[in-house]
Amino acid sequence: MIKNYFKIAWRNLTRNKVSSIINISGLAIGLACVLFIGLYVNDELSYDRFFKDTNRLYRVNLDGKMGNEEFLLGHTPPPVGAALKNNFSEIESYTRIFRPGNEIVYFENNGQKKSLTEKNLLAVDANFLQLLSYPLVAGNVNTCLNGVNSVVLTQKAAKKYFGDASPMGKTLVLDEYSKPFTVTAVLKDLPTQSSLQFDMLQSTESIPPVKRFNWSWVWLQMGTYVKLKPNVASDAAGIKRLESKFPAMVSQQAASAFNRIGQPWAEFIKKGGHWDLHLQPITELHLHSSNVGTRYFNPGDIKYVYIFSAIALFIILLACINFMNLSTAQSARRAKEVGIRKVLGSGRKQLIGQFMAEAFLYCLFAAVIALLIVSLALPAFNQLSEKTLNIGALFGFKAIAGIMGLIVITAILAGSYPAFFLTSLKPVSILKGSGIFKDANGFVMRNALVIFQFTVSTVLIICTIIVYKQLNFTQTKDLGFNKENVLIVENAERLGQSAESMRQELLRLPQVLNATISTGIPTQNKFADTYIPELEPGNTKSGENNILLSSFVVDEAFAPTLNLSMLSGRNFSTAFADSASVVINESAARQIGWKNPIGKTMTYPGGNNRQFKVVGVVKDFNVESLHDVVAPFALFYKTSKTYGSPTSYITVRIKPGDYAATIAAIQSKWKTFMPDNPFEYSFLDAEFDSLYRADQTIGKVFSVFTFLSLTVACLGLLGLAIYTAQRRTKEIGIRKVLGASIENVVTMLSKDFLKLVIIACVLAFPIAWYAMNKWLQDFAYRTPVSWWVFSLAAGITLVIALFTISFQSVKAALTNPIKSLHNE
Repeated sequence: MIKNYFKIAWRNLTRNKVSSIINISGLAIGLACVLFIGLYVNDELSYDRFFKDTNRLYRVNLDGKMGNEEFLLGHTPPPVGAALKNNFSEIESYTRIFRPGNEIVYFENNGQKKSLTEKNLLAVDANFLQLLSYPLVAGNVNTCLNGVNSVVLTQKAAKKYFGDASPMGKTLVLDEYSKPFTVTAVLKDLPTQSSLQFDMLQSTESIPPVKRFNWSWVWLQMGTYVKLKPNVASDAAGIKRLESKFPAMVSQQAASAFNRIGQPWAEFIKKGGHWDLHLQPITELHLHSSNVGTRYFNPGDIKYVYIFSAIALFIILLACINFMNLSTAQSARRAKEVGIRKVLGSGRKQLIGQFMAEAFLYCLFAAVIALLIVSLALPAFNQLSEKTLNIGALFGFKAIAGIMGLIVITAILAGSYPAFFLTSLKPVSILKGSGIFKDANGFVMRNALVIFQFTVSTVLIICTIIVYKQLNFTQTKDLGFNKENVLIVENAERLGQSAESMRQELLRLPQVLNATISTGIPTQNKFADTYIPELEPGNTKSGENNILLSSFVVDEAFAPTLNLSMLSGRNFSTAFADSASVVINESAARQIGWKNPIGKTMTYPGGNNRQFKVVGVVKDFNVESLHDVVAPFALFYKTSKTYGSPTSYITVRIKPGDYAATIAAIQSKWKTFMPDNPFEYSFLDAEFDSLYRADQTIGKVFSVFTFLSLTVACLGLLGLAIYTAQRRTKEIGIRKVLGASIENVVTMLSKDFLKLVIIACVLAFPIAWYAMNKWLQDFAYRTPVSWWVFSLAAGITLVIALFTISFQSVKAALTNPIKSLHNE
């Protein structure tokens, strides 16, 4: 019986080549999309699941409020790990991480002395590799990080420094410390599904800032991971109970640290401040940290997993709808077959089995083609999505079972409606030739499905346009400074006292318009700390709370080089004694409540209560992406030394034109001062672009799947147009004999379909508007959802649909009417 089902199915497939090609193509595209997105989603869900005892590993997050500033961070104060371990028996162990600045590494390879800039360095506690079990290929996991001057390399880093020679026991000189570090272990290259990515590890014991602030409960620069005991990790309620004990411990431990910075703990809590610790499973770090501030990795976002999964579902539904529509539209041809088979004794279950077998055969062919598409297009998809997906993931036992399940489910979705619809027809009516074309329910269903297809496609078009509109907005919005033609010379701290001389030499170059030295630049290396603002007479708001200020230490050329706008007061100047001066942004003045900030003072409790006088207010400028609102910010003068910074930059505004020659000239100046140090540079506009890399990737992936959804929808529309033209061949011939023009015939065949597309567009508008408004909420500064976006999307959909229909309509209209009537 089953063999007979497939034999008849094969005959029908080969007899109706056009509809078979349309059905198989649509299903193949739909299945390929599901496979691509399945690989993507599986990769996203696989992060940080390779560690031993993964379910017992948690990151400690800090949910804090200081003054009017609220934040959720994946960074904690240095003492947190020890405090948790010592106070709660549920916690088995802890480890901490810290990311220093870039490090120049001197080494010897094949007898040659060389130097490279290491940008992927991580400082960790000695037990880091015991808690987070990254596999070693050489060395002892228990002792490799015990020494203050020990370093651990990944295989990639070992090859970079020592080639094919064994790195074990060899030395690397880290410039900041000017002393040798011994390679004590080599790690296997990290999997891409690791949230933490690094090439070199050193001990936190060798990092001066960590040792200096080891007491502080307000220095939020450490990442802290804990390992829970087995009986606790398996009990969600137990973890909640554990977290509920944290506030009392924090209150006891942090009080002295807050008092030390001039912020009594009781007063801090009374004014609405909080300093709460929470545990986040390590397996959730990648997809559930989009709202958690962190400098240790770039998190993904669970909402994109949901979005892409929904897109995969909708595209496979579009392909199934094509199959349904074409099958029911061709009911006249299959109806006689059903009628005769019923008369000859076939039961309805047998007939349903026949149609389901046909659907399964179509899906099987489509699945083979889909696998071929995925294997050929996967490298391009990897480049597009910035992934390293492997086609081998589709050939594991679970994956094959999943693909077979997908084929069966798709076959059921595609074949169920045609099977039940055609087998419900009465044999007497079929054989008399009546009632076949009067299937009002089938006609309404086909129209509804076409509307659904183009609603989905139009929603995706609108979403894609708005995503790119927002990305363009990020490129063109006034950031409060000019990021074009700005070159950043990194590692300027290596110049030491020669930094100013280097800056002066750069100013002599004809290609250089201005240059400045600072501890940070927009997008990089801001430092945050608390300050006590002066109380303004008559203003009860000012001075009421400490303010959390992010800041750079800069020279007098910083504002002119970046074209910052002074709203009041003045910039730093060598003509004034500015060693204890500060320039704040308008957000800081507004949050403090100062009506006239010039001349007011701020006290820095963390710097022996040193006071800084406000000499200027600068217009708000974005130091982070447009996802984040401009926060209170301060510029301290370079001689103030409010805090030490391991990193500094020389930022150079250059003339547009021959950039290669300009870079070469700047590099020549660098080599004059630092002949043994690599010249590292970047452009500020490129640094800002990198902040939106994830959004750009999403935009590209959206574009591809939007195109594919339109392709599938148009394949279905083309199939229906072909069927409609064939069914109305006699009518078209008679109309042409009676004088109808080609335009009349094309309009007649197209208008009904275009009405459906217009309805789909109208239904798509509110859905897309809601979805995009939700997506844009991730940006503090966003483009408006303009009416023209919906008009453009509707126009694109209508033009594509009209082109698809017209292709067949014109062909039918050009057919010789005598031939049409003769054939009929």
